[in-house]
Order: sequence, then C-alpha cells, then structure tokens
Amino acid sequence: MRTLTAAAAFSVAMLGAAYAQVVLKSSDTHPDGYPTVEGVKYFGELVKQRTNGRYAVEVYHSAQLGQEKDTIEQVRSGVIELNRVSMAPFNGTVKESIVPALPYIFRSEDHMHKVMDGPIGDQIKAAFEPAGLVALAFYDAGARSFYNSKKPINSVADLAGMKFRVIQSDIFVDMVAALGANATPMPYGEVYSGIETGVIDGAENNYPSYDTAKHFEVAKHYSLDEHTILPEVFVMNKAAWDKLTPQDQAIFKEAAKESVAKQRELWTASVEKSKAKVIAAGSMITMPEKQGFIDAMAPVYAKHVTDPVLQKMVEDVKATK
Repeated sequence: MRTLTAAAAFSVAMLGAAYAQVVLKSSDTHPDGYPTVEGVKYFGELVKQRTNGRYAVEVYHSAQLGQEKDTIEQVRSGVIELNRVSMAPFNGTVKESIVPALPYIFRSEDHMHKVMDGPIGDQIKAAFEPAGLVALAFYDAGARSFYNSKKPINSVADLAGMKFRVIQSDIFVDMVAALGANATPMPYGEVYSGIETGVIDGAENNYPSYDTAKHFEVAKHYSLDEHTILPEVFVMNKAAWDKLTPQDQAIFKEAAKESVAKQRELWTASVEKSKAKVIAAGSMITMPEKQGFIDAMAPVYAKHVTDPVLQKMVEDVKATK
C-alpha cells in the first residue's frame, strides 16, 4: 500500500509539474478600476480561460512597478512580460509611433479607431518587434487637453509663458513650445505635487486621468483644445512571446483583440463619469477656438515628419475615411 500511495503521489506531482501555471506580470501607472487596467485584466481572464489555466496575468496598477519610462525598460529587458503605456514614450525608439502622437492627426476618436484598427495600425505594431516588443493592442485614451491652476485658456495667446507638464516625448515638448508655453517633462506621479507647489502651472491629459489622479483639485481650469487623441499601447516582451506555441500566440492575439472592445466600452463610460465628477467639484470647462491651435502645429510636423515612411503614413491617416 505504501508503494502504491507513493507512486500515486509521484504521478500527481508530475501531472502538476506538466501543467504548472506561468504567471505574467503586467504594469500600469493608472489606479485599479481605470479602463486600461480593467482592459488588461479582461485580457488575462480570457487567456487563463482559453489556456486552461496554463497562463495567468497579474496586473500591477498604480505604478507599483515604476513610472512608464522605468517599466518600458523592464518589459524590453524581460524583467516583466507585459506593459500598458502611452504611445508617446516610444517615439524615440519606434519611429512609426510618432504618427499617432502628432497633434491633431486624428479628426475624432472614431477616425482614430479606423486608423489603428486597419493597415496603419498593423504597420505600427510590426515596428515594435525590432525594439524587442510585440504590440498586442491599442487602447483608448481619449482626447488630451490643457488644464491649469491660473486662468481659463480660450486661445493660443492665453498659453504664453505658462509652464505645463508633458509626457516624456520630444513631440509634446515641441508642441507646447509652438503654442508659446514652456514644457516640463516629468513622470505622471509627480504632476499633482508639481502643480500644488507651483513648479508647473498645469498639465495636459484626458478627463479620466484629470479625475483619477486628482489633478482637478489643484488645477480648476480645464480647456478642451483636444490637441491629441493619443492611443495607448499594450506590449509584451518579444522573448516571452517567442516562447509561446503558435496555438497560444493565437489565443493571446484574440484575447487582446477582445480586450480592446471591452476597454473602449469602459472608456466611454469613464469619460462621462469623470466629466460629471470634476464639474461637480468646481472645475471650470472652456472651449477654446481650435483653429489657432491647429495652425500653430506646422513647425511640429516640419520637424518630426521628415522621414518618407512617416510622410506616407501621415498622408494615409488623413485619407482614411
């Protein structure tokens, strides 16, 4: 009996080893419940279900693993396997990522969806692989607008001399300079204290980020210039991707695609909820005249869209109906 029991225990142990779960770490700077966080969680649920539990995803929200610049290096080096980040920090590494980061490149969120869901989006995804990454999905991040602690912004002239935090991207630095203001690149987690202490006058972001990061508490003037409709990107370390079987790669791709639909649904609801919340808290919303902002962007395009590949992509984006 002892021999049989030992043999049975050995068999169970071997079976468990054969189906040992692989846990993939994923980072996000946003808090728990934020649409991008929930989108990745949904991706993880689908992967776990469809691989019969062989793979699971642990989402570390609220910048637990570091700010975006740090986690980009972590995922490229394989310290973590997955990462949800803004497209802009990749501008210096993946040149094709410059196009969706350009100000006023998209006419609307619907236009952005059509571009990123089509051949141009596929071209951008392919460009991540030489950087050691596989782009699994593009998530919504809405339209980014300026907010500040000083005054309403109704025209480009109102921005003169003001100091704004921007994403760590040359395009964003040059965009703010073209509007006559001063750009201060800094990590997302430092924005609140930066505004509160007067290091910066304000920042620029979408309604849900303005809300969930509590920036509305220290910057009451929100001006809907909507200078960028910048998608987020959900990436995976390429070495980790290459370890997947073709069947599992197909599962991951389909799960990522389905998570996009889920994230967009959550995003739409989140925008309306955050807008109502910040207005109720006393934020003053203005609608600047946009044409002046658009006209001011010519130097940004002239500086950053010199490569023939990027020039063709910009033409293709504009031609997308």
